[in-house]
Amino acid sequence: MTTVVREVETAAWELRFGARPQADGSTVFRVWAPRAEGLEVKVLGEGPRTFPLEEVGGGAFEARVPGVAAGADYFYVVNGNERPDPVSRFQPAGVHGPSRVVAPDGFEWTDRDWKGIELKDYVVYELHTGTFTPEGTFESIIPKLEHLKSLGITAVELMPVAEFPGARNWGYDGAHLYAPQSTYGGPDGLKKLIDACHRAGLAFILDVVYNHLGPEGNYAGEFMPLYSEAHKSPWGAGLNFDGGGAEGVRRYFVENALYWLTEYHVDGLRLDAVHAIVDTSERHLLRQLAEEFHAQARALGRTAHLIAESDLNDVRVLKPSAEGGLGLDAQWSDDFHHSLHAILTRADRGYFADFGRVGDLAKAIEEGFVYCGQQSVFRGRCHGTRSVERPGEQFVVCIQNHDQIANGYWGDRLSRLVEPARQRLAAAILLCGAPNVPMLFMGEEWAERAPFLYFTSHTDPELGRAVRVGRMEEYDSFVREEGETESTLGGFSDPQSEITFVRSKLNWDCLGEQPHAGMLAFYRDLLALRRAHASLSNCDKTRTRVRFDEDRRWLTIERGDETGARAILLSNLSHEARPVPPAEGAWRLALWSGGARYGDALRPAPPARVEGEQSIELAGWGAALYVNAE
Repeated sequence: MTTVVREVETAAWELRFGARPQADGSTVFRVWAPRAEGLEVKVLGEGPRTFPLEEVGGGAFEARVPGVAAGADYFYVVNGNERPDPVSRFQPAGVHGPSRVVAPDGFEWTDRDWKGIELKDYVVYELHTGTFTPEGTFESIIPKLEHLKSLGITAVELMPVAEFPGARNWGYDGAHLYAPQSTYGGPDGLKKLIDACHRAGLAFILDVVYNHLGPEGNYAGEFMPLYSEAHKSPWGAGLNFDGGGAEGVRRYFVENALYWLTEYHVDGLRLDAVHAIVDTSERHLLRQLAEEFHAQARALGRTAHLIAESDLNDVRVLKPSAEGGLGLDAQWSDDFHHSLHAILTRADRGYFADFGRVGDLAKAIEEGFVYCGQQSVFRGRCHGTRSVERPGEQFVVCIQNHDQIANGYWGDRLSRLVEPARQRLAAAILLCGAPNVPMLFMGEEWAERAPFLYFTSHTDPELGRAVRVGRMEEYDSFVREEGETESTLGGFSDPQSEITFVRSKLNWDCLGEQPHAGMLAFYRDLLALRRAHASLSNCDKTRTRVRFDEDRRWLTIERGDETGARAILLSNLSHEARPVPPAEGAWRLALWSGGARYGDALRPAPPARVEGEQSIELAGWGAALYVNAE
């Protein structure tokens, strides 16, 4: 990309690189390629034509080619080799094939009045395009939006869709950051999905990967100084965000964020593993990204958010740049997940060794980070920073996500690890207890039994073999060294096998059967209560009070609102019935997790009304939600 720093203050921003069709029937090809010694564009079709690109300054090359319109395929010929465009908008033949010219304004949007929603109003639904429906495409998601809307979801989050090798992948092996996956439906399919989300009143979040590029089909390093000799990442060489030529590399990623925001109308980006982004510059890449992304959103008159995945427990990620932070809007809260799962499953391997106390869960709910500077057994050092002052909506919490299912439990969903009572208890704490932004993983709401496994379809045989061997070694270590029994799914699943992918698809035909119908009813009731009572959805940590008893394994979460409304969630985190004390006041039962409506009635049932602080007997793994008695 160009080395000129550009201020993003108007909605007139456009992506100036890649292939841009012109009104006169020509196409302008522009690429940042300071590493190129010779550069041409080869337009395919009947009698392929090759045109030289001229350097226009700052390492950028450009050519205007007549008679080339949207739909034409092309390669760049860089240093004698045919390569896809590093800013390709579409790779119809995959990561190694030619790029296709796409008109940025060729799609007719219907979301003119959509302005986005505030982060505190998000109820996020994470899904993987290829396994969410039998068809596994962007457009096949659209008929399912009514299910999500009726459930109470307000934001759809897609796992990464940047073009990856083959047809099966989680998306974190993307090689072409600007090209939506061809086997999912490409640019038009993704735009149709986002437009449909907005028509349904749903925000749209896209998961993007700015810490590495996939190992197959990634040719960008032949054009630009993409990699750093000074930094390493879990995926190999680190990206060059602070070395020679780094300004152009930084723009390559920042422009990508602005591209999704502007050309695809996304409402937010989930930034994968930001802890793996190494940048020693005075102005960190994430801070630059946040400032330009938010400026462009303001120029467009829309509300848009950046959500980090971070392993750092560092509030600097969440603080505004004016306060010395990086200015991201929110982050996934691993501590909440780990705290709750260690209680539900008794897991103590790996990072779960740091959790298991009821007090950990209480702290995650009240503050955000459990580890805020104290010693971590798993890490062997002190970890984290204090987060109590950060607003509740800056923490995205979940009880399941793609990583925790496939990597934490080797494909086993919570429905295979614990009985329905514990699943419902976890859901109640997630949706009506924690003063944060809740996130569901696809199928969670009906206790889907199909696994979510790690799958790939690398076309390079050696790379496929290496992925298979590496995953098997991880699995063997998981089983042998960490004391875990093998997954209930039957042992190791070959990530390169199509069977592994097919097994991970959702089963939409089971929603009317038990226990799935009962779980779905429970989630719908929880989210209906969340909408009906502001105290359950305001993300206000300052009006959240948590009490617990470590020995008796109970926990209560009282939620308040500026109107004076109150609600309290009582939870029994043990196998046996326990007396649990409510807060002072008069309370009316709004929901009981053991009701017959949900499939398996628990006893004893709590009273319909309570006054004072008289303890309420709750069945093992039971939860009861009370609201102010009128």
